[in-house]
Amino acid sequence: MIRHFIDRIFKRDATRGGPRAAIREKFRQYKASAQGIQLESVSEAARRTCETLHNAGHKAFIVGGGVRDLMLDLRPKDFDVATDATPDQVRALFRRSRIIGRRFQIVHVIFGRETIEVSTFRAIQDDAETDEHGRVLRDNVWGTQAEDAARRDFTINALYYDPVADLLLDYHDGVRDLKKRTLRIIGDPTQRFREDPVRMLRVARFVAKLGFTIEAKTRAPIRSLAPLISNVPSARLFDEMLKLLVSGHALACLHELRREGLHHGLLPMLDVILDQPDGERFVTVALERTDQRVLAGKPISPGFLFATLLWQPVREQWQKALAAGQPSIPALSDAIDQALDDQARQLAIQRRHIADMREIWMMQPRFERRTGRAPFALLEHLRLRAAYDFLLLRCDAGELSAEIGQWWTEFIEADGAGRADMIARAPASAAGVPRNRRRRSSRSPAGGARTEGSPDTASRD
Repeated sequence: MIRHFIDRIFKRDATRGGPRAAIREKFRQYKASAQGIQLESVSEAARRTCETLHNAGHKAFIVGGGVRDLMLDLRPKDFDVATDATPDQVRALFRRSRIIGRRFQIVHVIFGRETIEVSTFRAIQDDAETDEHGRVLRDNVWGTQAEDAARRDFTINALYYDPVADLLLDYHDGVRDLKKRTLRIIGDPTQRFREDPVRMLRVARFVAKLGFTIEAKTRAPIRSLAPLISNVPSARLFDEMLKLLVSGHALACLHELRREGLHHGLLPMLDVILDQPDGERFVTVALERTDQRVLAGKPISPGFLFATLLWQPVREQWQKALAAGQPSIPALSDAIDQALDDQARQLAIQRRHIADMREIWMMQPRFERRTGRAPFALLEHLRLRAAYDFLLLRCDAGELSAEIGQWWTEFIEADGAGRADMIARAPASAAGVPRNRRRRSSRSPAGGARTEGSPDTASRD
């Protein structure tokens, strides 16, 4: 193992207070393969991106979670590259690429189905534009590699891997923290969390996913700064929440959010899930199965996930409306509208996912009708598989009788004659909710907007 220090001189003064205090004038250099990084585990797209930039006279390193996961013998979900080339220079080198972003421009380089995110080394800015809480709003300024390392959130994410030279650069003792399985933020924790409150959510995700412990100084300000999450744009919250849910350790992530005091007021649905026993039981079953699928390398539907997380407020409002004498289908549609409106104030769920969620929910009463042509009509629905999986979750959580889930399992697997026999033998109680004859609102059709695609978009094959 090569371990030596190389002095670096920076154009900017690193002795001043504030963000610059985190800049290291030295870094440790390792032979990457000696640290457990195997070149064959790096995607060809990432290697070609670095090679092309090198050949054009630029520096290029794989950075972030990809390096971290390679060192932990995990399979990286994707690879990001950092370079001293500007976005325009990167764009000129790759025919299939595009510049995106406003706060900080990056380049997406496309190789078939894989996209490599290429970012230019970022500068430390003492005068960066921030909001009244300290969150950085705009910082589209290029800098040195050392500044870029100081700008990254945690030491374990600030490692730079050059696959061409088999070189690993470590500015903030990230290798040491990886070996100790310690999560430590770079710089002053309070300031770094104020700059970007989403970092507090990442603490919960990394601790749950990697089994790391949080350094005491990093943990100290989290509970008091948790309200700053409400200042984060809802679209960013959605992206971070989705990463948490598809991490393969979603349930552990939610419990870590609770331990750090991040769930109250963070997302309305987390208050429901973690503070109501019935809601927690249902979501526990759903997320356990989601984690199993992620760890098995199977696909996950975001619409299905958020349908499970928001089901409890929908169901609660629906039951209240039924108790007040409202017809079942309109009552459910109104409950869905209310839950989605409440959630939209904090988390911007994308419209295509909302369409899936609405269909999954609106199909639930239809499963209770097991006579006549109703079951056959349900078999033709594009979202049958997702809605059926959702029905089984409700049964497993004790919300519905296991008998109804078993009946539908047998009905789906039966042939034509077997299905006809099951319909003929269905008990009278299986007639379910009578069809609502009232004219439906064009805004909220029963079953929601039909979307194209395979019906197999839920949490099963």
